[in-house]
Amino acid sequence: MSEAVETTDHKTIKRWIEERGGHPSRVKGAKEGGILRVDFGKPEDNLEAIKWEDFFSIFDENDLAFLYQDETKDGKTSRFNKFVSKH
Repeated sequence: MSEAVETTDHKTIKRWIEERGGHPSRVKGAKEGGILRVDFGKPEDNLEAIKWEDFFSIFDENDLAFLYQDETKDGKTSRFNKFVSKH
C-alpha cells in the first residue's frame, strides 16, 4: 500500500474524488450536518447525494481533513479515503 496523504484543500479533494468516479454524499439520518462519505456508485441505500457546496460546508464546520491514497502498492488507482480530525 502506498502512503496515504492528508489534505484540507477543497480542489485537491474534489479532483481526487471525481477522477475515481465518486460523488459527494453523506449518511442518511445522521445528526445535523451529517457524516460525510464518498459514493463511488455502489448501491448503498444509507447514503444520500449532496452538493459540493454542502459537502465542503460540513467538512469545514467539523474541522476535518481528507486522508487518501493515490495508488495501491501494485500501482493501481486507489479509492482508499477517510475523513479524519485535523491534526
